[in-house]
Amino acid sequence: MDNLTLKIEYLLKVLKKSWSLNSSSKWTMNNPAKGQCGVTALVVNDIYGGEIFKTPTPEGWHFYNRINNKYFDLTESQFTSKIIYLNMPSSREEAFLDTNGIQYNALKQIVYSYLTDDSLPCRPSPSVKKGNL
Repeated sequence: MDNLTLKIEYLLKVLKKSWSLNSSSKWTMNNPAKGQCGVTALVVNDIYGGEIFKTPTPEGWHFYNRINNKYFDLTESQFTSKIIYLNMPSSREEAFLDTNGIQYNALKQIVYSYLTDDSLPCRPSPSVKKGNL
């Protein structure tokens, strides 16, 4: 397993601890990833860069990331059936339409509080706070 995949797996653990009603009004204890795709894609993009992609689902657009030419969908667990990924390029602006500033800032703040400097690549700079997972 490559270093990026290990970092993404660690980030997924952080996200699972971080998702809440504060980051999506669709969140439930039984399905914590529900409604978190746009806000999660934005925070992942803040941390690792890359691009944001989307694919249609019966519930609407679903957002995820491509980093170093590898696709990562950290909220796929919200779906009960397999997703057919069309890998359509999207943008931060479009993903933001799936969330709002309060939810985005809530998720970003708690995720950054969990991350340690050595778990990240060179970005996002020293604004990441030290924390424990």
